[in-house]
Amino acid sequence: MPNTVVVGAQWGDEAKGKVVDYLAERAGMVVRYGGGNNAGHTVTVEGATYKFHLVPCGILHGGVVCVIADGVVVDPEVLVQELHGLAAQGVSVANLRISANAHVIMPYHKEFDRLEEAAKGSSAIGTTGRGIGPAYADKASRIGVRMHDLVDEARLRKALDRVKEQKNAILTRVHGAAALDFEDIAQSYAALGAELRPYVCSTAYLVGEAAASDAGVVFEGAQGALLDLDMGTYPFVTSSHPLAGGACLGTGVGPTRIDAVLGVAKSYTTRVGAGIFPTELEDETGSYIRERGHEYGTTTGRPRRCGWIDTVVLRYSAMVNGLTCLALGHLDVLSGLDTVRLATAYRIDGEVTDKMPVDLVSQVGLTPIYEEMPGWSEDVSGVTRFEDLPEACRAYVRRVEELVGVPVGSVSVGPGREQLIVRTGVFPGA
Repeated sequence: MPNTVVVGAQWGDEAKGKVVDYLAERAGMVVRYGGGNNAGHTVTVEGATYKFHLVPCGILHGGVVCVIADGVVVDPEVLVQELHGLAAQGVSVANLRISANAHVIMPYHKEFDRLEEAAKGSSAIGTTGRGIGPAYADKASRIGVRMHDLVDEARLRKALDRVKEQKNAILTRVHGAAALDFEDIAQSYAALGAELRPYVCSTAYLVGEAAASDAGVVFEGAQGALLDLDMGTYPFVTSSHPLAGGACLGTGVGPTRIDAVLGVAKSYTTRVGAGIFPTELEDETGSYIRERGHEYGTTTGRPRRCGWIDTVVLRYSAMVNGLTCLALGHLDVLSGLDTVRLATAYRIDGEVTDKMPVDLVSQVGLTPIYEEMPGWSEDVSGVTRFEDLPEACRAYVRRVEELVGVPVGSVSVGPGREQLIVRTGVFPGA
């Protein structure tokens, strides 16, 4: 099994979990390398639905070691609830490992997230309010609390003592909010740390050794390329690096150990939160896609904005991630449309470009240029071979390949594990 990074090729929510689940069956380890519980993966197996927020979805395969690596920010309360929920569904979490270096989302991070977003008013970027950005800000400021601290009460109290006056001063003097009780935080988070202690260890060597073996590692990305802090549609981005390069930054595995980069994309485009969305459909077709695709956030429940596939975005994503193939999902959602459209370029102030503008957010005069293709009416949810898909559907997939310049290694025709059609010779390990 090649060491494979699975990345979102759009703005996130591309159903990466399903692809990771498929690859995990053939791998020795699955590693979540960035983000926090602002991202979620849903996997459906034999009619049962499993929702993941921090735990790598490879945990559904009993022999696979699953790692929450250094680059992740962990809300311990959410993680404990997730572990309890998985146990209630009969899923063993004995193979879970959590990096001692991973940073911890504290109550004040969530409070700052909420207050700062509210203070922005009409300029709000649509964060999930889960404290992700403030936790990463503390990490960069070198005042963060790490899992090392969380699982050792003396260290936790020392870490909190370093920041409590500063945090409460900002809450009360800047935001006019109530101060937080840091003794209560210390007690409640020490209890969470005690519950998570058995899973916490040094993971860099663990992941490095797995990547050097023949077992194979799947690096599980969160969110999508266009939400990357550096390469995304800033400022409407997340606070981490969802790109393939983030797998190296967040785990300690060097880039020469990566064998394949699989970009997951929908057969259309979705986005949650504010920010530019060139192909957005605010009409009946957009509603049709949203309802057929059940386009509501796994973590937030927020309705997703929906639009046609944007190959300008996908070409950019292919470049910045170094994609070796695409996994194209949700083909079944487009069934029933008379025609389907693909954005092939943008017209900006009269000029046509097939490249992503350096600052997409500022392009108020941008209009997508579409190519129209015949749709298909057939129900494809039961199809198990690519050759058996309707010709119009196969033509659509081939056109995506041509426009993006990356082969499509798999297509998905429904949410179930068995509804992933893998194309041998293109998909990693197939």
